[in-house]
Amino acid sequence: VQLVESGGGSVPAGGSLTLSCTPSGTVGNSNCIGWVRQAPGKEREGVAVVYTRGGNIYYGDSVKGRFTISQDNAKNTVFLQLSSLQPGDTAMYYCGADQIPSAGVCRLAALGRGYPHPLKHWGQGTQVTVS
Repeated sequence: VQLVESGGGSVPAGGSLTLSCTPSGTVGNSNCIGWVRQAPGKEREGVAVVYTRGGNIYYGDSVKGRFTISQDNAKNTVFLQLSSLQPGDTAMYYCGADQIPSAGVCRLAALGRGYPHPLKHWGQGTQVTVS
């Protein structure tokens, strides 16, 4: 397993959770690490991404102001803080990672709907349920 995710769970509306993603092995050199989510019957949606080379951070429109992505370089871990959670945030959340040449392409690879070159490596996902 080269992308280890953790932190999902069930919370009431208005609650918070923190997800973590730790790349390892060959994926450990990734400089573009982000999160997407997918609810049953819905398209995959880009949530947030960090381009670690320059610290550039981007968010999907539906989570701006509520979710925060951050990186801990010492632990080679990326965190996603989910706040003010709503039932519409219920989904499986997946961490993705890749080596990307620029922040702009990183943003597209993680958040761009229909972008033909998404992030290459993905974790198994962690479930977030908001009731």
